[in-house]
Amino acid sequence: MSSNDDQIAQAECHFGVRFPEDYRHFLATEGSMGRFVPPTDDFLMINPITELIKVNEAGDFQERFPRSVVIGGDGSREMLTYDFRQEPPSLVLLDVSAQDWSSAIHQATSFAALLEQFPETGWKWDDFEPSPS
Repeated sequence: MSSNDDQIAQAECHFGVRFPEDYRHFLATEGSMGRFVPPTDDFLMINPITELIKVNEAGDFQERFPRSVVIGGDGSREMLTYDFRQEPPSLVLLDVSAQDWSSAIHQATSFAALLEQFPETGWKWDDFEPSPS
């Protein structure tokens, strides 16, 4: 087991979850990211595994959002968060000042889906999901 795999396992143990395979693969291969994604030019930041516990403890996210794991964000106030209250966990956006889950804005059903759609959609700022035409 590589040190990266060990760190992933430690974070999973800390949060009492198993990360989805697409996110685990990203952590093991890419590790992290922080860049403006064209053509939307929205900033997407995915935290390295070494920062996950610290980031989640800094914002008291576990108290305000039970079964959550913040994995990144927009580089400012919005936190990209796994919602482990459901299986499989979806990704939502939460403002750092949000008090509970009612403020969550759905982003994607999986990490792979987020990365695939992000260049075209960027961040979604409301919960409206357009119906397919």
